[in-house]
Amino acid sequence: MSNVRRIIACILVGLGALLLACAAMIPTYTVGKVAKTPLDLRITTIAKSVPGEEALVLDAKSLTSPEGSAKIDTNVPIVSQRFLTVEEPSDADEMTVQAGQTLRRDDRDGDTGLLTASVDRVTIDRKTGEPIPVSPNGSIAVNVDKSGASVADPSQRRGLQYRFPIGTEKKPYPYFDLNARATYDIDFVEESEVNGVPVYHFRQTIPVTNMWDVVPAATNKLTLPAAKWGLEGEEPVTMTRYYTNTRDVWVEPRTGAVLKGGESIHLFYGRSADKVDVTALKAHLVFDEETINAQLGVTQESLDKLDLFGKTLPVVFGILGAILVIAGIVLGVLSSRGRIIDPPTERLQRNL
Repeated sequence: MSNVRRIIACILVGLGALLLACAAMIPTYTVGKVAKTPLDLRITTIAKSVPGEEALVLDAKSLTSPEGSAKIDTNVPIVSQRFLTVEEPSDADEMTVQAGQTLRRDDRDGDTGLLTASVDRVTIDRKTGEPIPVSPNGSIAVNVDKSGASVADPSQRRGLQYRFPIGTEKKPYPYFDLNARATYDIDFVEESEVNGVPVYHFRQTIPVTNMWDVVPAATNKLTLPAAKWGLEGEEPVTMTRYYTNTRDVWVEPRTGAVLKGGESIHLFYGRSADKVDVTALKAHLVFDEETINAQLGVTQESLDKLDLFGKTLPVVFGILGAILVIAGIVLGVLSSRGRIIDPPTERLQRNL
């Protein structure tokens, strides 16, 4: 009987030790495997101009009309929509993100309301969110060919864009701006909450950028009669399009997911960077409530998985392991005492 007890005691101690080892390894090993941006992302984000705030759009037809000066429409409802998917190549460590984005005025139908459109691709590290160190690591398409297919230009970039690192910190991060095609720091502002979820608020300011230097497209430098620009005189005047922006993002730090975003964007034509002659676009765009709730839902799934492997399972395994080890030790001690008592008992029985 004592031998059976010793075997059971050894089994209990062994199982307990295994569970304790698992409790120690899960947070350091398994969580490291789980804490990555998912490969099944399909996210639609919609940002709308804030009601009551200035929303200006240049009527492009007014630039080509034979009479009158450039016309700026006011109080224009503007919608920015982005559809983000994961494409190949993607694997355990890297993922290719594709984002198709449109900016349109919501008071006009079809193509007449479209202001800008782009398809952006970038391959990033699934933990850090940074573009991988290859050349090129992305592409940007803003034009189409005769068949209507987008024409992608290779892009080499650095800095975050669609995701923040797993375990985001309260510090500046390099952040890539698609319009300026340049990287500037995005600074930590404060701790905050989005619908009750703790987040880090970051802000980035894009300096006034000469868009002709970024992309030498016809719309980025126009020469028109002075009157068309609302200026005096009869001589043609050349205007360059400039861009500036203030970007705010609210990040869930454990997953690096952006729960809320906003941009105060300003595109304008000017004879120099420090003078606004004609506004092309000015609006404050913020994620709508449906987008925020959708982002919260996707992020909560990742948080639940992190809690399961980082907290729940280690605690459960640790408690069970400790109980089994203690039980095994106690049973082992009792079986040892039984071996000491048994021999005299057996001799007494033989004498009787």
